[in-house]
Amino acid sequence: MSKLKHPNAPAAKTEPHEENTVNEEDTVNKASALSSKLIYEVIRRDGTEEMERPLMSLWWSGVAAGMVISLSVIGEAIFRAYPPATQWRHLVESLGYTFGFLVVINGRMQLFTENTITSILPVVGQWSWRNLGRVGRLWAVVLAANVLGAFLAAALIAFTSAFEPSVVVAIGDLSRHATGHGWIDGFFKAVPAGILVAAIVWMLPTADGGKVVLILLFTWLIAAGDFTHVVAGSVEMAYLVLIGELPAMQAATTFFLPVLLGNVAGGTLVFTLTA
Repeated sequence: MSKLKHPNAPAAKTEPHEENTVNEEDTVNKASALSSKLIYEVIRRDGTEEMERPLMSLWWSGVAAGMVISLSVIGEAIFRAYPPATQWRHLVESLGYTFGFLVVINGRMQLFTENTITSILPVVGQWSWRNLGRVGRLWAVVLAANVLGAFLAAALIAFTSAFEPSVVVAIGDLSRHATGHGWIDGFFKAVPAGILVAAIVWMLPTADGGKVVLILLFTWLIAAGDFTHVVAGSVEMAYLVLIGELPAMQAATTFFLPVLLGNVAGGTLVFTLTA
């Protein structure tokens, strides 16, 4: 005959190590779930705020970003112009590509490829024609501003003596290589760049003091992998257009459009799946 437990009998004691294991597991599970939700919410709110910014604020910040991103092209050209030609020079010169992104991202300037990522979360999270229209407005203004800034920076390179001749020659070489891909290659080379920028945006909220290292490594990988970025590449495209080496229509159809679509596809795909 089994013994009945008295209602007021004390509960069975849990061993200390078992209790600690349970508590640690609960803490880890809660922290993991909270961190991913917090990252999502930070980026979603950032995207919502960007969609609500005044047009003039978006415009001038976008022009500044288009000009400053030229530091990536200039930095890469400087690293190409001076070191001796070796098999590993490409990896070294790719470090110069990080300069413009470091300033633009840390300076919170309006860069198109970042906005394609952050602004997609509010639309996916709360679909409406109004939100879609706001995203279209944001993308159009920032992209146009970035391209204008890129042309202004390219004009400085092409029509002034601000840079050493060897650096200008290196910029020309880099520009011809960047814009020399066909439609299909241009699109698919742009997809990884979009994904890498998306990864930067997703990890920045948790980077704390490692933001510079994070941006440096991932943007270095864009250059080292010979991927294409529509805004940085617009500086190279604009330079060739301004010196008369690349017709504007050809630049738009064989470089700008496929790279734009590839960056958008890579960046928005990651964040749409995340959402």
